[in-house]
Amino acid sequence: MSTDLAPALDLDALRDRVDTVLAESLRRPPASVPSERGRAGELTQALTDFVLAPGKRIRPLLCVLGWHAAGGDDGEETLWRTAASLEVFHAFALIHDDIIDGSPTRRGRPSAHRAFAARHRARPDADTVGVHAAILLGDLALICSNALLNTAGLDNRQRDAVLPLLDAMRGEVLLGQHMDLMATGRPTDDVEKAMTIARLKTAKYTIERPLQLGAALAGADRRLLSLCSAYALPLGEAFQMRDDLLGVFGDPALTGKPVLEDLRAGKATVLMALATRHATSEQRRTLDALVGRADLSEDDAARIRHILQHTGARETVERMITERYEQALRALDDGPLAPEIATALRKIAARAVVRTT
Repeated sequence: MSTDLAPALDLDALRDRVDTVLAESLRRPPASVPSERGRAGELTQALTDFVLAPGKRIRPLLCVLGWHAAGGDDGEETLWRTAASLEVFHAFALIHDDIIDGSPTRRGRPSAHRAFAARHRARPDADTVGVHAAILLGDLALICSNALLNTAGLDNRQRDAVLPLLDAMRGEVLLGQHMDLMATGRPTDDVEKAMTIARLKTAKYTIERPLQLGAALAGADRRLLSLCSAYALPLGEAFQMRDDLLGVFGDPALTGKPVLEDLRAGKATVLMALATRHATSEQRRTLDALVGRADLSEDDAARIRHILQHTGARETVERMITERYEQALRALDDGPLAPEIATALRKIAARAVVRTT
């Protein structure tokens, strides 16, 4: 294991380095994407702006920590390009997710399809153009993510270790998105389905696979990959449940997203499933009548929040978050990690569950 780990495990410094790699790579789009008359086109500029907007960078950070956990040395270009590719893949997922959900904002700014529509407002079909352009923007993000990985200099061993994990991550997030889409609309009491969606869309995609990818890149054995899962899956579930709470009870000025969005969509969250399971007949009628309504008002949302609290759903989710957070930390205590790695992973865990954004 590298003996000079302290600088590499400064999480803010790691994030800055990821941002540097992202900025450099996005300034030079893949050769397979021709420029418009020799200049950066609308799509390539929009992608640069989207990816480089302030964000948590949790996926590339975990990839870097997984690399160090498996004994990788700092400074490897292969590591940084692989880690950066995860952030660009995340951009692809977010852009398409906002289209599916009809989200008006992302990170406090207009979502990609809304931004394109505003840019082309003079057209009579501006909203349609905005959606179609954002679909292409998401496709471009996927191309750029692949290009980053393809130019990372992986050797044959690394490719054999990393590509199956990457394929698994992509398949898991696709299945999670489809399950989420099919379950959205009306409240149900299916807590297990809501948890499965959270596990696929977030726990595996956000925490487990990025951590495993970095570790596999550096030659991790099965024991270390299993430790990654023992830490990542409960933490990822806690992360998603915190997101669910913020989506209903959060401050839009901090989250960057309207607080009515999940309720209007009728998202199949653990929070809503628990409330539905424990609701009285009258409360269930109220949830059935209001959740999933596109014209949901603030007063209606307040009625739903009242039910979420008085059925004990909010309190139960808070308890589940704490339990999973503690489970993740116990996995670190039981594992053969260097103190610097375990400390950094504890910091990531705290940032994931104790947050307002």
